[in-house]
Amino acid sequence: MFLSVFDVFKIGVGPSSSHTMGPMSAANRFLDLLLSNEWPRPSSNVHVTSLKVSLHGSLAYTGIGHGTGRAVVLGLMGERPDTVDPDHMDAIIAEVERTGRINPAGHPAYEFQPKTDLVFDKKTPLPGHANGMSFSAFDRDDRLLVKRIYYSVGGGFVVTDTELEQMRANKSKPAAGERVPFPFATAKQMLEMSTRSGLTIAQMKRANEESHMSSEELDAGLDRLWTAMNSCIDRGLKGEGVMPGGLNVRRRARKIHDKLQEEWRSNHVNPLLANDWLSVYAMAVNEENAAGGRVVTAPTNGAAGVIPATIRYYTHFHEDADAHGIREYLLTAAAIGGIIKHNASISGAEVGCQGEVGSAAAMAAAGLAAVMGGSPEQIENAAEIALEHHLGMTCDPIAGLVQVPCIERNALGAVKAVTAASLALKGDGQHFVPLDACIETMRQTGNDMSEKYKETSTGGLAVNVVEC
Repeated sequence: MFLSVFDVFKIGVGPSSSHTMGPMSAANRFLDLLLSNEWPRPSSNVHVTSLKVSLHGSLAYTGIGHGTGRAVVLGLMGERPDTVDPDHMDAIIAEVERTGRINPAGHPAYEFQPKTDLVFDKKTPLPGHANGMSFSAFDRDDRLLVKRIYYSVGGGFVVTDTELEQMRANKSKPAAGERVPFPFATAKQMLEMSTRSGLTIAQMKRANEESHMSSEELDAGLDRLWTAMNSCIDRGLKGEGVMPGGLNVRRRARKIHDKLQEEWRSNHVNPLLANDWLSVYAMAVNEENAAGGRVVTAPTNGAAGVIPATIRYYTHFHEDADAHGIREYLLTAAAIGGIIKHNASISGAEVGCQGEVGSAAAMAAAGLAAVMGGSPEQIENAAEIALEHHLGMTCDPIAGLVQVPCIERNALGAVKAVTAASLALKGDGQHFVPLDACIETMRQTGNDMSEKYKETSTGGLAVNVVEC
C-alpha cells in the first residue's frame, strides 16, 4: 500500500478539504472529461452547451457554510485548489453570476446559472459516500450528453463511483507486488518491515517516495509543504476581525500570541506555556482556514492546525530542530496517515471528527516521537495513544462552518499529540492496544455513528447552540 506524502499533505484553500478542495477538483476532472474521448458523442455536430451540478449528502447539508458551491464554480472556471488566488475568488464568482456562463481556458463557453444549475439536494443521498456530487453536460436542445458522479472522500481526494468501488475491492487484496520497497498497509506490517530492514519509519517512507522521484525532488517538496504550513501560521497570527459566515466569531490567535510574546520577553513564569504556544499556533492555522486562506491538508483542512502547530512547537522549543528533522517528521506522519486512510477514513462525513482531528493527532504524535528519537515501536505507540483518545468524536460544526468547535478542537488535538508522544517516549514501545486495533475501532465507531453527527450539522452543538 503506497500513498505519497504529497497525497496526504496537499496545498490548497479553506475552509474544507472535503467540501471545498474536493468539489473544486471534481469540477476540474469533469472539465478534463469534456475535452477527452472518454464519453460517446452521438455525432460530430453535437456539442456541450450547458452544465448542471447537484450536491448530495453532507455536501448538501453543510455545503453553503463550507463554500462548496463557490468551489464548484471556481473549479468549473478552471481554478485548482493549489493555485487559485484567494484574493481573486470573489471576482470570479461574481462574473459567473453576472453572465450566467462558465468560461474555462481551452473550452467553449458553457451556460451555467449558479442559482438554478447548482442544486443542494438534501433529499437524495448518493450510495457510495456521504460526500457525493453529480456533474451533467447538455447540448443546445437540453439533451443529456454525459454525466459523472464523484465522491469527495476526505483530505481533498476525489474519486468517481467506479473508482470508489475499485478502491474498496483493493483493500481486501494483499499489498505485495506494489512498486515500492516497503508496501506496508498496516502498522503491524510497518513494524515488521522496520525490524527486518533495520530502517526507521521515515527511512522506509523515504525509500518508497524515492522509487517515484529523486531525493532532491522529495526534499524540495517536503520543504514546500512546511513553508506553506509555516506561512499559514504566520498569516493567522497577524489576522484580525470577524471570520466570514455569519456566526460573528472573532479571530483570537493574534491577541493570544501578543500576550505570549509579552510574557516571553518579560521572563514571566507560565506553567501552561507549552500548551499555550501549541494552541495559538493551531488556532492561527484554522482561523486562516475558516477565512478561506491558503492551507495544507494535514490530513484534512478541518484538522489542518494540529501538525503545523506541533512542528512549530518542535522548532520553537527543541534546540536540535532542523530541516532534516522536519522532513523526518512529515514522512513519519504521512506513513501513519496513509495507514489510517487505507484501513478506516479521514473524512468527517464518513466517521466524524475522530477521523479528522483524531487522525491528525495520531500523525502529529508519531512525527514528534520520531524527531525526539523514538523507536518505531514508540512511534506506533504514540500514534495509538493520540488516536485512542479521540475515539467517538463527532463532527457537528455550528451552521456548517469550520469554526465552532473546529478551531479550538485543533488546539486540543495538538496538546493531545504532544502528550501522547511524551507518554510513548517514556515507555519502551510495548503497549496493550495496537494501533491497527485502534484504527479498526475508529472505523467501526464511525459506521455506528448517527449521520447527524457526521458533518451534516443536524445534531450535537450544531443544534444545541443558538446561532448569533
